[in-house]
Amino acid sequence: MTPARGNAGRDDVHGAEKLPAEGTQALRFGKTRSAQSTALLEDYVELIADLLASAGEARPTDIARRLGVAHATAVKTIARLKRAGLATARPYRGVFLTEKGKALAERVRMRHRLVVDLLCALGVPTEAAEADAEGIEHHVSETTLKAFAHFLKARG
Repeated sequence: MTPARGNAGRDDVHGAEKLPAEGTQALRFGKTRSAQSTALLEDYVELIADLLASAGEARPTDIARRLGVAHATAVKTIARLKRAGLATARPYRGVFLTEKGKALAERVRMRHRLVVDLLCALGVPTEAAEADAEGIEHHVSETTLKAFAHFLKARG
């Protein structure tokens, strides 16, 4: 006896979806791994931009405390930011973003706001939307972001 087929290829009996082609699935997982690697740098540049705007400086100690990581971890990641051309650091003066770093921080901030706005429009409480957006913003594609923006614009 063959199980009844539901929407989008779902197996109604087991609730399992048909597996995509191997290449398609590999591309999806690869995109996720890449987003996870990029997410860390994005979180750092966004925080550094926020600290610079609010406090006038972004010290490794403050970055570590706000991200909940060890000071050594923050210093190591700041070194990655410098190698990627996103930040500079001066002894006793903290961390500063390059133009490339500022542009990335602005893109991340805009993505974050868009995701939060969409979640709130769906009825998610603001605090939960802010927390959830921290993960979603790094993994959502430009195509999906455009759809989010279109949806929000259509709602008025």
